[in-house]
Amino acid sequence: MRKRFLIRAALGACVLAATPAFAETQLKIFVSSQHQPDVWRKELDAYEAKNPGVKVTIETGGNTSETQAQYLNTVMSAKDPNLDVLMLDVIRPAQYAAAGWTTHFPEKDLSVYLPAYAEANTIGGEAVALPAFADAMFLYYRKDLLDKYGIAPPKTWDELKAAAQKVAAGEGSAAADLQGLSFQGKAIEGAVCTFLLPYWSQGKQLVKDGKLDFDKEAAVRSLALWKSFVDDGVAKKNISEVATDDTRKEFQAGKVLFAINWSYAWKHFQGPESAVAGKVGVARLPALGSGEQSSCLGGWEFGVSAYSQHQDEAKKLAEYLSGQEVSKYMAVNGALLPTYASLYGDPDVLKSAPWFAEALPVVETARARPVTPRYNEVSEVIRTTVNAVLSGVSTPEEGAAQIESRLRRILR
Repeated sequence: MRKRFLIRAALGACVLAATPAFAETQLKIFVSSQHQPDVWRKELDAYEAKNPGVKVTIETGGNTSETQAQYLNTVMSAKDPNLDVLMLDVIRPAQYAAAGWTTHFPEKDLSVYLPAYAEANTIGGEAVALPAFADAMFLYYRKDLLDKYGIAPPKTWDELKAAAQKVAAGEGSAAADLQGLSFQGKAIEGAVCTFLLPYWSQGKQLVKDGKLDFDKEAAVRSLALWKSFVDDGVAKKNISEVATDDTRKEFQAGKVLFAINWSYAWKHFQGPESAVAGKVGVARLPALGSGEQSSCLGGWEFGVSAYSQHQDEAKKLAEYLSGQEVSKYMAVNGALLPTYASLYGDPDVLKSAPWFAEALPVVETARARPVTPRYNEVSEVIRTTVNAVLSGVSTPEEGAAQIESRLRRILR
């Protein structure tokens, strides 16, 4: 009896030793690799400290929106439960919700965020994702060179072209390696915005109530504008090969007068390896003719995977990361644009990133790319056509006709 008791006691001690004091919840979040996962890690550490029993790991991947989407599409199609929270490009929430890949936040009030993000994350009256940080396309310019020649930041594309030609003439041989304008002509997501910027500024839209609302003549003028920059020598001949970070690198190296890029570029322009630190201005993107200046809305959102085995905990984490306190932290420490209007006037934010004061009007008036579950197809049509026009394979007229015919089959 005594021997049996000792065996049972020993077995019981082993079981107790192997059993944790509480069940730990393991969450995994996907963060795009170019959006400072190291800074997000510090906020996740703070979250873990506030929520004992929850551990969060980061999975990173992809240097572009396209490569990130390819990976996440594969994971979601496989119904993989290993990812709980997903950082999504602002163009993705509608697509992921329609596919049943993300869960909703039925009680979440999105009115506290900038209106554009409340709209982008709402499908059928319910929130399907929560804003992570804001973004928009900006016109970066060499403030030192514009000041030297008494040129104001351009409000129209014609003014930009004239400014580039004036600086080139004034600088002479010193401007031999100076491009007038760099923008995204490669067949990537940025080329969709390239097309839309002058198209929108003509007062046009692409999709209305889920249906195609296309103005062919406005599209011809948009495509012709970009091709004219190449033909007139303002943009380089191989602009059709230029991607987003190519533009950033060229401007940072002092080889561009005007550049169209997202907010992430600003931090690079002010860094120790930048040839233009302290010489950069930022403005709203120009308009076509007498139209309205328009920018392309960017930004990233937090979605919760429908296949997560920790739904409540994942939603709680997404709400925390989307909160105003974290938005301020990421603005101060990561130079990521806030999704709360009030933070653009916050003294701590402006001390860290003074240019945010100029960013709010751009972000507030930026327009969202078409919100449709078939956005991937819409994007592919536009970006490949823009690329074909810029490389000389198609004329602006042919490009506009191709966009119209192909989108009619997609957006019926």
